[in-house]
Parts: sequence; structure tokens; C-alpha cells
Amino acid sequence: MSSSQRVVRVSVVIPAYNEAERIAAVLEPLTKVPAIRQVIVVDDGSTDGTVQVARRHGAYVISLPTNQGKAAALDAGVRHARYETLLFLDADLVGLHPDHILRMLDAYFTNEYDMVVGVFRHGRFNTDLAQAVAPYLSGQRVLRKSLWERLQRRVRHLEFGVEIALTKLSFKEGWVQGTVELDGVTHVMKEEKRGLSRGLVSRFKMYSDYVRSVFTRVG
Repeated sequence: MSSSQRVVRVSVVIPAYNEAERIAAVLEPLTKVPAIRQVIVVDDGSTDGTVQVARRHGAYVISLPTNQGKAAALDAGVRHARYETLLFLDADLVGLHPDHILRMLDAYFTNEYDMVVGVFRHGRFNTDLAQAVAPYLSGQRVLRKSLWERLQRRVRHLEFGVEIALTKLSFKEGWVQGTVELDGVTHVMKEEKRGLSRGLVSRFKMYSDYVRSVFTRVG
């Protein structure tokens, strides 16, 4: 039975750092999906209007006093989630529609997966290629709250490496996983958001987190 034919309740967690110009495009499709009962935006020390935009779109906002990274922001959001089913979304997605969300939820509930990963397709060349090569880096995921809580505290400092940590734990514990193609979805590159120099620094930091997560024990 699909998620549209059964009563399901989902908490959405969106970590956000200075995404005032982009987050509305992620929040608006969520209002059209009945299963989404709670939307949590974790403001990770933003200095722009991220908080105000999120609140205008009906999200519950958690503000972290300083920028603590993606893993810590996700964890803060999960701790405030009311429902067992979680949907993680990045705050800078482009081209997200209600159908993408419904397909991820349908795949999760219909197949009784432990985790579903949304993978970009036909959005833009760079992001399509990156996720074709390494789909486990995607931040768009559906999973149970209890599975997130199996990650040991020491991996939550990995910031952008949290997706790899989740994937490693899923293989270690034998989770049943599925992927859903998100046709036409992409995200704004760091260099576009922060300028070439700052964007490259942020990108190298992200790659460093990925590498550290590979060598960090989970579970």
C-alpha cells in the first residue's frame, strides 16, 4: 500500500546555514504532501534571514548559537522530531516538487525499506555526475528515528561526512535500502553561494569530512 493510501506521519529535518534565498523552494512543496506533519528547520548559526523565511513558511525553527555543521544540525532536529519516520532534505535544493517527496515516501513504506536515498537525475551535469558516482553522498533520505539514534555520538562531529557514516552503518547492520531518482532536482553549488574562493574552501572542508568519515568507526 502506498503512503498516499495509508495514514503516515513524517517529520522533516532541514539543516540550513545562510539559505534565506533558497530554502523557500524546499519548504513550499512540503505543504502539498499530507503525510508531512512536522517541518523542522535547524538554523545552523545563519547570519542572513533564514530563520524569518522558514517561519513564514510554517516551519518550526531551532536556532543553534554558532555554526556547528550538518551532522550536529541534523541531530538537533531529530531530537525535536515528533514522529518516527524522518525525511532529511538539504536547504539548497532546486527543482523539488511534491511528487519527488511522495515517491520517496511511497518507496519507503511500500517496500518496507529501512532507508531510502533520493538521487539527482537530469538536474545539472555536475550534480548528476557526482551522485551517479557516489549516490551515498546524497542528503535526501527517509529513515526511522531509531536508526539515526544508532549512530554513536563520536560520528556526529563529522559534519558533511554524516551521509557516509549513515551508509557505513547501514551496510554494517544490513539495512534494506532503496534509491529513488529525483528527476530535475539539483542543488546550488558552494562556489555559487559563497563566491569562488570561499566556496572552494568550503568544498575542500566537505571533502575532508568525507575522508574522515570513511575511517571513523560507526555503531
